[in-house]
Amino acid sequence: MYVTLRRGNEQKVVKSGFSWTTLFFGFFPALFRGDFTGALLIFLIEVVFALPTWGFGFTVVGLIFSFFYNKLYINKLLRNGWSYV
Repeated sequence: MYVTLRRGNEQKVVKSGFSWTTLFFGFFPALFRGDFTGALLIFLIEVVFALPTWGFGFTVVGLIFSFFYNKLYINKLLRNGWSYV
C-alpha cells in the first residue's frame, strides 16, 4: 500500500506497511531516502545488538525495524509539514 503526501507543490508517494528493503539492507534505505536521523538510529541499534551476539543481533534488529520503519518515516514527514492528499 502506498500513501501520497504533499507539501506545497511537491508530492511524494511513500510505501506504508512492511519494509522489505529495510529487512534486506538495514539502514541503507533510510539513508537513500534522506532520513539521516533514522539511518543513524537504525545503524547504532544494529551495532549495539550485533557486537555481543557476533552479528546475529544485526539481523534481528533489521527484522524488527522492517515492521515499523515506513510508519516512522511517514510520521516524520507529517511532522515536517507534509500532509495526506
